[in-house]
Amino acid sequence: MIFGPPGAGKGTQAKNLEKKLNNFQVSTGDMLRDEIKKDSEIGKKIINYMNDGKFVDNEIVNNIMKKIIFDPKKKNKLIFDGYPRTLDQAKNLDLLLKESNQKIDFIFFLNVNKDTIVKRIERRKILEKRSDDDSGTILKRYDTYMETTRPVLDHYSSHNNYHEIDGSMKISEISMKIEEILEV
Repeated sequence: MIFGPPGAGKGTQAKNLEKKLNNFQVSTGDMLRDEIKKDSEIGKKIINYMNDGKFVDNEIVNNIMKKIIFDPKKKNKLIFDGYPRTLDQAKNLDLLLKESNQKIDFIFFLNVNKDTIVKRIERRKILEKRSDDDSGTILKRYDTYMETTRPVLDHYSSHNNYHEIDGSMKISEISMKIEEILEV
């Protein structure tokens, strides 16, 4: 499980681990953007949340996650990237994992300050052309993330498998630190 504000590098680290461990990256951001691309009813609701700099409704996200967690091909091979984001989602995840006889092996929090995030997002906006990477929206999402996710981090930080990592380091340094902890 990888936590961090928008632009912290969760996706990059999850993709690295997905390849290295032959696991499955579960990115709520990617799944939500896919729904938007499909122009589905859910996608239309999602875009309104994202454009307002808000988190998408827990019920929408939890329903998407349930399908993934109970997929037998992915059992014990999930890398959560940006999920859970609220305490309600964390409690839902705990229940789903218990029901599916799975557990969280490692929890990483990529801690990055707001200035670093803004610089990264500006760069990502140019490179990846992501529509949700507007500076004003990102600052709002950063503040929302830190406010909403703090209880989630508190929920998991007492676990002995919780690791806070300086997310302002270079990508390769963060990867090395994670791999050191995973012993891979």
